[in-house]
Amino acid sequence: MLTNHQKNIATFIHLSTFSRFIIPFGNFIGPIILWTTNKDKSEFIDNHGKQAINFQISVLLYAIILGTLSVPFFIFKIFNGIDFIDFHGYNNFHINLDKPSPLLYIGGALGLLAVLAFIIELVLIIVASLKARDGEYYKYPFTINFLK
Repeated sequence: MLTNHQKNIATFIHLSTFSRFIIPFGNFIGPIILWTTNKDKSEFIDNHGKQAINFQISVLLYAIILGTLSVPFFIFKIFNGIDFIDFHGYNNFHINLDKPSPLLYIGGALGLLAVLAFIIELVLIIVASLKARDGEYYKYPFTINFLK
């Protein structure tokens, strides 16, 4: 039977991912500390700790992939009029932002996707913490299981 203490620790493991807004990499540090110190006490805590850490690693991986895809679209659009081989100072330097191109639309769509993914991530963390508080197991969607 689960105790309130075990439910609270599992809840705090999920909620500790919000510490990233205060501490750099707090979304990894907080859950890892809480999970490693309490994983031997309960299978429930162990499961929730692994889920929280796997989700944060997966989100980091997805953000790196999305950033790698979206940043070049903006760079190619902004610097498309510059000839880097025959560049003679800043005499004729201009950045062309007048005509939107398909590259800019693709980059903007990927940026919008990143914002939506961030909001969905926050909602999923809250849902997971509520499930842990109620004593239920929770599996984050789109999570790669690095820790099994």
